[in-house]
Amino acid sequence: MALPVELFLAMRYLRPRRTFVSVITVLSFLGVTVGVLVLIVVLSVMGGFRENLDKRIIGFNAHITVANGDIIYDADKIIALIQKQPEVVAASGIIRGPVLVEHDGKETYAFIKSVPEQGDDPVLPLKQFLVMGDYELMGDSVLVGAEWSRGNAAFPGDKVVIYGPAQLHSLTTQNEKNHISVFPDEPIIRGIFKTGQYDYDQNFMLVSTALAQHLYGLDDGGFQAISVRLKNADDAEAVKERLNQILPPPYQARTWMDDNRELFNAIATERVTMTFILFLVMIVAAFGLCSTLITITVQKSREIGLMKALGANDFQVSGVFLFHGVVVGVVGAIFGTIGGLALLHFRNQFRDFLLHVFHIDVFSSKIYGSADIPAVINPVSVTFIAISAVVVCVLAALLPALNAARLAPARALRYE
Repeated sequence: MALPVELFLAMRYLRPRRTFVSVITVLSFLGVTVGVLVLIVVLSVMGGFRENLDKRIIGFNAHITVANGDIIYDADKIIALIQKQPEVVAASGIIRGPVLVEHDGKETYAFIKSVPEQGDDPVLPLKQFLVMGDYELMGDSVLVGAEWSRGNAAFPGDKVVIYGPAQLHSLTTQNEKNHISVFPDEPIIRGIFKTGQYDYDQNFMLVSTALAQHLYGLDDGGFQAISVRLKNADDAEAVKERLNQILPPPYQARTWMDDNRELFNAIATERVTMTFILFLVMIVAAFGLCSTLITITVQKSREIGLMKALGANDFQVSGVFLFHGVVVGVVGAIFGTIGGLALLHFRNQFRDFLLHVFHIDVFSSKIYGSADIPAVINPVSVTFIAISAVVVCVLAALLPALNAARLAPARALRYE
């Protein structure tokens, strides 16, 4: 099938020749390709970090937390009221906070989180993360994160000494008149969990509700808050509004998003800013394409004049240069999309290559809290980026195309 004359001429002008114009054309292709590739990779990785952040936040945090600003002693009554909501899967009292841990003469700080002594936590199922030992929290038992275990050489069967606020307060208030001291607890490590999130695996310990209450001086059955799990985390805002209407004051419900609103806003702003900055790469490539086509219109003025003298109208002449922009945009978008998806597929291998060959630690797990580089490939975003690249190239070709269409045949062929 014969190509339209406009597309045929556009393809002819794209043939590589030993001229400066051909070099600029190649750079235009590369500019569009790199722009599309970088946008796809960066936005996919940022989307992956956002999703990973959501999982990290929800991982050890409930969808909704209900508190009254003090210790909760009527938890059963409030839990019964919360569970009347149809979206609620489970609700339970929780104690969570910092403690001082000693093992083998080394002191470190950690955060404890209370879980039921028997069975998995109905609000935040954590048994699935167990990688060593047993999920046992009866009596003086503790589960530790994999990173904390590795850093402190602590394994199932070892004892640790935990100083909670109650024990530390007793030590600081002891004097000659008050010889009563609460000795620190020495639970046995029963198992090791690994969530894949560095912060949790490094800093958190799981203890029974009774042990957590003892460490925080709440032996009379108090809780710091009530954690709530929903069928769908996206319903948290609507359920929160209803709970705040039925809960007696001073109880207040907060969602996992409320506690991290500033962080999410910062990430959204950074994503928009990064998209705008990286989109400038394609704009630069478009300027290169525009300059290439302007040069071509000057070099091919005789051919343009001949086309118009033979009966070509303005739309056909401008179509040659518009097709030039379309071809550059389509080819650049295709290669950029393929390159971006390939780089995303091998992103962790590429990270390991940089680490072992050049000793460049990209996306360190200690900083970003993830063992792998997260990425979420959104087909809609990829398609939008590719189409945007084509549109930018067509717009860049519009000015040279209009200039070529306005070229008078008599002036173009005057000296021929």
